Amino acid sequence: MLFGRNVVDDAQVTELCGELRSVRPDVVIGIDEEGGDVTRLDAGRGSEVPGNHALGAADDLDLTRSVAASIGARLAKCGISLNLAPSADLVLTLDDPIIGVRAFGSDPVLAARHVAAWVEGLQTMGVAACAKHFPGHGASTEDSHEQLPVLPRTEEQLRAVELVPFQAAVHAGVRSIMTGHLVIPEWGPAPVTLNKHAIDLLRTELGFTGAVITDGLDMKAVGGDLAVGAVRALAAGVDSLCLGGVALDDDDLQWLIDSIVAAVKSGELTEERLTQAAARSLALGQPPTTIDAHDAEIGLIAARRAVEVRGRVEVGSNPVVVDLVVDSSIAVGDVPWGLGPYLREVLPGAEVIAARDISADEVAKTAGDRTIVVVTRDAHRHTGARQLVTNLTNLGKDVVHVETGVPGPDLGSVARIDTHGGSRVSLRAAAELILKGTT
Repeated sequence: MLFGRNVVDDAQVTELCGELRSVRPDVVIGIDEEGGDVTRLDAGRGSEVPGNHALGAADDLDLTRSVAASIGARLAKCGISLNLAPSADLVLTLDDPIIGVRAFGSDPVLAARHVAAWVEGLQTMGVAACAKHFPGHGASTEDSHEQLPVLPRTEEQLRAVELVPFQAAVHAGVRSIMTGHLVIPEWGPAPVTLNKHAIDLLRTELGFTGAVITDGLDMKAVGGDLAVGAVRALAAGVDSLCLGGVALDDDDLQWLIDSIVAAVKSGELTEERLTQAAARSLALGQPPTTIDAHDAEIGLIAARRAVEVRGRVEVGSNPVVVDLVVDSSIAVGDVPWGLGPYLREVLPGAEVIAARDISADEVAKTAGDRTIVVVTRDAHRHTGARQLVTNLTNLGKDVVHVETGVPGPDLGSVARIDTHGGSRVSLRAAAELILKGTT
């Protein structure tokens, strides 16, 4: 697995993948390149394509397919054979701290159509897709990187809602599926990653025959003991172990291998199970195609299609832009975010404030009679963000609220822009729209 820390640019990744294949031609080289807020190739500057929620808002299957194909072409050129995307989760609560704009939306039928299109587009380029996080993370109010979510969902509810996009992924020929570290009480106390009933349901009821991959085994939801987690996951029917969120050295990996060997000797695992898992995993190492189909423009085109506006956007030539900074989830990581730099490119007179905590009085004093653009990321989850927008509005200020997360309740601003994601193309699309309304 390649993480942001392994990436300098595409040329360096291509060289790295070539070196790995020179040693082991069948190596499986994977990456998390969802687009939108979750990117590894563009970790230093923000993704060149919008994420799933933006694509769901645009609701154009050909566009979704084209965006995924462009990602696939770029990964293929680098030599990457597996992409841990798309997210087949749904937005089922605004309190979910980990999925949000990574999902296509809350409607399982809409999400299913776009999951299938995304899988088809990516895999056309010879890169294996991975639908995640089975059976669906969207109803959780906890981050499984930090704790073990328990979803009060029945199997009947899952079939009617969360499993619909995963079934669509299977029908589209998805080559791998990632498990979520989630407890479904009807399936017993073990999280899905370690739960044989859950994996059996994926195989028999959904008809999936490809590789089942764990979410990161170093995540706290599975206890943090890699050796125990690895053995239990393999015994449950999982094929590939996702490691590396926490860097491992040779000794760590040897200890993990020794633990699996010991489990075979003790009878906890069978050689047949390991042979089966190895075959499914190795199928993901097939070198991708080298079709030159990367489209550097498709991302901005898609982002423009996704932006939604309420009210009249007029900010003048010198607005005050407040980028309200919040901590990113572990899945997103430290990727640049904020509308200010993009708006200043088109409105050089804009004054940009990037702050974690700032009062309405302070912003109002700075702005004077200028329009204020407040940029938020999931304002519905951050009291300070909501208060800033509402308090400025109550002070009689002209406020344009730009929401880059999942759109939440209206906060009373004179205008609102929903970008459905914080990728650099989504932010640029918002800046273009503001300029258009101003000039």
